[in-house]
Amino acid sequence: MPVLSGGFRLTFSLMKTGSLTIAGLMSGTSLDGLDMALCRFSDGGGKPGYELLAAETIPYEAVWKERLRNVFDATAEQYFKLHSLYGEYIAAQVTAFLQKNGSRADYIASHGHTIFHRPQLGFSTQIGCGATIAAHTGIATICDFRSLDVALKGQGAPLVPVGDRDLFSEFESCLNIGGIANISFTKNGITHAFDCCVANMALNYLSEKTGKPYDAAGSIASSGQVNRALLSDLLNLHSDRRSLGKEWFDARFLPVLEKHGGSIPDQLATCVEYTALMIGNSLQQHQLQSVLITGGGAYNAFLLKRLRAHYSGQLEIPSDAVIQFKEAIVFAYLGYLRATEQTNTLHSVTKASRDSIGGCIYKA
Repeated sequence: MPVLSGGFRLTFSLMKTGSLTIAGLMSGTSLDGLDMALCRFSDGGGKPGYELLAAETIPYEAVWKERLRNVFDATAEQYFKLHSLYGEYIAAQVTAFLQKNGSRADYIASHGHTIFHRPQLGFSTQIGCGATIAAHTGIATICDFRSLDVALKGQGAPLVPVGDRDLFSEFESCLNIGGIANISFTKNGITHAFDCCVANMALNYLSEKTGKPYDAAGSIASSGQVNRALLSDLLNLHSDRRSLGKEWFDARFLPVLEKHGGSIPDQLATCVEYTALMIGNSLQQHQLQSVLITGGGAYNAFLLKRLRAHYSGQLEIPSDAVIQFKEAIVFAYLGYLRATEQTNTLHSVTKASRDSIGGCIYKA
């Protein structure tokens, strides 16, 4: 992914005085890397104004992919050791990012990397210790955005829809195709959102078997044939949860995929068809006529081709900056809302008992 820095400016709405500059950090389930977006926010007179000052993705080296992938089986001591170590890693990356861009931040808003997402059991955990980040950077750090909502009997996710509603309101709906595909939209003043299906989590898992981190433009998938029996079984998977995670992928999705076997191109073609059908059906079901597409899936030409076969509405493909960094931008915005004590978690989305202001702040 290209680095956006050194005077890059993407401005939305008129900025006013009293602004805050926040570095938003996001690490997704696809394990592509750490996304960082430095944003300036202010009250734009009814519509929040933001300016994307710089953005960068730091791809994970093999050692970090291995650590983050294997922590699920760690002991409690190993887990907390990695929690601190990953916090140090994040702090080092943010410090270098700010120095390279000659910038400063009032806050760091870090999502962390989700390890256990089990809201039905009362917890959702993201590693990357906020206290460690604050201590090593000297910048106040906002983290742990999900726990309050889970305590209020919500799913703790999705969190991005408040940013979709406030920062991208010119679009009827927003679709992020990352490890998980999620959709959000606002109708009659109520914001709705849900995780739709597994996406790049499955595609990258299969592509890595060929020695490639991802299937560029869907070229391998396009050479395969859809396994109709596998597709049927994948489409019959269901969950009463509005948010999906790696546990669901490991426990529900992978066994079905491995039971059917087949060539990697055929498995990829089938997973692309599954993702396109699930997304297309959801968009059609909610009568959404257009959708903004972001995340790595926006670059998968074959996936978009299959989505167009199942969805008659308009696919809106934004700039590379928005495609790559929208979630990091939104987490910076969630940090801005937390710092200014405004609602950043919507119960209409998470099904918690009420809206809330999520996030723990560690003062440097």
